[in-house]
Amino acid sequence: MMKRIGFVGIILFLGLAGNGFSEEAVTNSQILEKLNSMDVKIARLETKVEEGQKSLQKQIDISREEMRAGQQSLQSQIDGLRYLVIGGFGVILAGMFALVGFVIWDRRTALAPAVKKIEKIEMLEKKEDRLEDALKEFAQKEPRLAEALRFAGVL
Repeated sequence: MMKRIGFVGIILFLGLAGNGFSEEAVTNSQILEKLNSMDVKIARLETKVEEGQKSLQKQIDISREEMRAGQQSLQSQIDGLRYLVIGGFGVILAGMFALVGFVIWDRRTALAPAVKKIEKIEMLEKKEDRLEDALKEFAQKEPRLAEALRFAGVL
């Protein structure tokens, strides 16, 4: 029985060992074939990568151009606002100068009649003073005139 078990064991061992060593040996032509196919695949990948890089570069260039166009548009809007603000300040300053000019003109126009009246009153007061002096001097020679002037409150 032992012999049988040993014999069966040896047969099984050889049978299994034969299957493990029975794989086909890889030949140089198969290795070269695999390397060639890998080279082709690598070349395809390189082509795809280059195409992807070119496509990406085109997209980057397009994005840059769009950004430049946006920046130029924004700059023109800022320039427009700048000119609007400068124009607004110009209008405000012109209005302020016009208002100051009007106030000065109005003062002169409003004061001119008052100044004329004051000058006329001063002239009349001087005439009155001279007339009063003349009457007082004449009243010293004429008693009736002196009496009338006292009655009027001049003397």
